Amino acid sequence: MSKAPRSATANRDWGSDESRTSIMHVDMDAFFAMCELARRPELHGLPVIVGGRERGVVLAATYEARAFGVRSAVPMASALRLCPQAVVVPPDHRRYTDVSRAIMATMGEITPIVEQISIDEAFLDVSGARRRLGPPTAIGARLRAHVQAVHGVTCSVGIAKNKFLAKLASTHAKPDGMLLVPAEASVPFLRTLPVGALWGVGEKTEASLARWGITTVAQVADTDVATLQAAVGRVQGAHLHDLAWGRDPRPVVPVSHERSIGNETTFGADQSDLRAVESRVLELCDKVAARLREQSVVTRTVALKVRTSDFRTLTRSRTLDGPTDVARELYRVARELLAGVDLQGLPVRLVGVRAESLQPRAGLAEQLTLDEASAERPSAQRDAELALDAVRLRFGKSAIGLGPGGMASASRRAVEDGERLRDSRHAPTG
Repeated sequence: MSKAPRSATANRDWGSDESRTSIMHVDMDAFFAMCELARRPELHGLPVIVGGRERGVVLAATYEARAFGVRSAVPMASALRLCPQAVVVPPDHRRYTDVSRAIMATMGEITPIVEQISIDEAFLDVSGARRRLGPPTAIGARLRAHVQAVHGVTCSVGIAKNKFLAKLASTHAKPDGMLLVPAEASVPFLRTLPVGALWGVGEKTEASLARWGITTVAQVADTDVATLQAAVGRVQGAHLHDLAWGRDPRPVVPVSHERSIGNETTFGADQSDLRAVESRVLELCDKVAARLREQSVVTRTVALKVRTSDFRTLTRSRTLDGPTDVARELYRVARELLAGVDLQGLPVRLVGVRAESLQPRAGLAEQLTLDEASAERPSAQRDAELALDAVRLRFGKSAIGLGPGGMASASRRAVEDGERLRDSRHAPTG
């Protein structure tokens, strides 16, 4: 969900001319929370928070919980002080991913020009679907009805002449609404908004503009470019002036696969033992690699996220010598990144691993290394981890895993179990 500030006067009827408005922004409403309500209807109408109860942060909250000031990324302890009666539900990321994929597939049936920008939002260019499905408002209404009927979640839709305006429109349509901003109404719509609604205006930029007496989008539009550049810099000043006049030339760019895959975890108690942190990093690398293989993609970049007990968040990343979907390769880099993080003597609260710069595995040539002849060459290690996948598919994800200092032995056990599974599937019966 967009966190941009809203204007009470912006969500109104701006007209019905759809002739030059073929860009849609679809944003799921409180997505994780709505996914949970879909399978727990008894929670409807209650303040519900998705996240870890003891040590985690808020991943999503229903609008009933938001009324108490609960927001995503807030520590759970703080959220429960704001709303002690809230129902806390642990996250089910696999379910959210499955629902997201199904919804994105539905969008792909409307138009092939879909740009997914997160698990719960996407841009669509429906110019080619008008003759077949009708005007954008009809397409948006049909999509919203389908998503709610099939998945039990709601979405908000913004329709405008470009991506910037469409996203602002969906923000003002929330929750569970649709807003059309006709092309001729673009500037009047923008002039109702606070300056923080412009992309690229965070707290620092907002403060810089306020020192020049600029607090609304209308004032940005009415200020000459040179003054804006003096306030916030040459490039950003010109950029904000363009946005204030509704100019955004970026096309909707289809994305065929996820741009990153990651997992993170919060420790039950702040962890000072680096070996325990490394062990958790290994578990995360194992999960990330399994998801890479499941989606038939490989990564070229490994990113590490560490949050210390004072809530300081540190991120490090490194590009690999070659693409991979092997946990051992991810862990080797992630452990080196962890060793290079200056924790300033503080214990670790949270750690995460993310695979970035993804590409399809299909057609990828096997990269040979100097240890190719060894038992632990990349292809052998990948075979072992594929066997792990087979074991988990049969007996559950917790059936077997990798362990610190015992990766090879764990992998050999997995290979043996996986081979027995494969043999059993082909064994004669009767």
